[in-house]
Amino acid sequence: MLDMSARAEPNEELAVFREQVRRFVREKVTPNIDRWEDSGLIERDFWLECGAAGLLCPQAPEELGGLGLDYSFNAVINEEISYSGATVGTMLQSDITSGYLIHYGSDEQKQRWLPGMVSGEVITAIAMTEPGGGSDLQGIRTTARREGDNYVISGAKTYITNGILADLVIVVAKTDPSAGSRGISLLLVEADREGFKRGRKLDKIGQKASDTAELFFEDVRVPKENLLGSEGAGFGYLMSQLPQERLQIAILAQAAAQRAFDEALSFTSERKAFGKVILSFQNTQFVLAELATKLQVGWSHIDWALQRHVAGRLSAKEASAAKLWHTELQFEVCDRALQLHGGAGYMNEYPIARLWRDARVQQIYGGTSEIMKLLIGRNL
Repeated sequence: MLDMSARAEPNEELAVFREQVRRFVREKVTPNIDRWEDSGLIERDFWLECGAAGLLCPQAPEELGGLGLDYSFNAVINEEISYSGATVGTMLQSDITSGYLIHYGSDEQKQRWLPGMVSGEVITAIAMTEPGGGSDLQGIRTTARREGDNYVISGAKTYITNGILADLVIVVAKTDPSAGSRGISLLLVEADREGFKRGRKLDKIGQKASDTAELFFEDVRVPKENLLGSEGAGFGYLMSQLPQERLQIAILAQAAAQRAFDEALSFTSERKAFGKVILSFQNTQFVLAELATKLQVGWSHIDWALQRHVAGRLSAKEASAAKLWHTELQFEVCDRALQLHGGAGYMNEYPIARLWRDARVQQIYGGTSEIMKLLIGRNL
């Protein structure tokens, strides 16, 4: 269980919510992690259970089925699930895709989709990355040309979380290829549209329980009412929502790093070498002392960044810095914790092996560490 003794919950409501999340994780997440890892997919029943427990899109307005809560409640869900060692696509729906509907969706779009997203009956994805490019959103090639009262979408996307299960995909496309970033729009594509096809369920190094897929759009025709927000405003919407996505990744990273540290502390407290527990050796103590210090700093920073975000003051530069620092910390802690396990750390039966594998992509998606440095540097 994630130790909260050194961190104070902002209010009693949040403390009660955390206990509810912990109970859910203990009963519905932890017992299923190995099965999800083996199957490479999380069944729809789990999404419905999340919805029934109030763990999907808690920030959605009450009139649309949500709880009307601020992002600190999302953060609690992220911390507890990440600390459990699970990687589930439900958090993408709560923290990322729902935000686009809430902030930019029409009343009709909100009424149609958000209640199902809250209940778990509707699973969503967002399709940004393409086979020929990664972090350069302005370089996307997927197009959505206007034909009368419809948009016709053509292109391919890859590395799409929830791509296999998604009922609704937010597609980033160029409605005006000659206008650069001002020609990018967001469109809602239902999975049953003619021309929409799912490719492979991609075989990843880690985070195997979270399905990731290729998606293809072969002249997919959607009505103009499926435009999310205004035409040509998509890039601005993406930039506005990315700070929360990067804060989410930072939160996941910090909680997973804490779990890796706790695994190393437990292992070295029990395993013996040369007649002594490994923890008694000075090198082990020095490694763990250094990591414990960085984790202490990390939690303070997470709480600071979260407070600023809830208040609407977290800047893009600050969010980029959070993602950069915490994901780099996550991999450092996981790597050094695995080393302290010795040969056992290389065995999949130990949680540290999965934590180490799952950590690597955190420095890549949501913008690579190198891109984060560029963004920070440009805003100095």
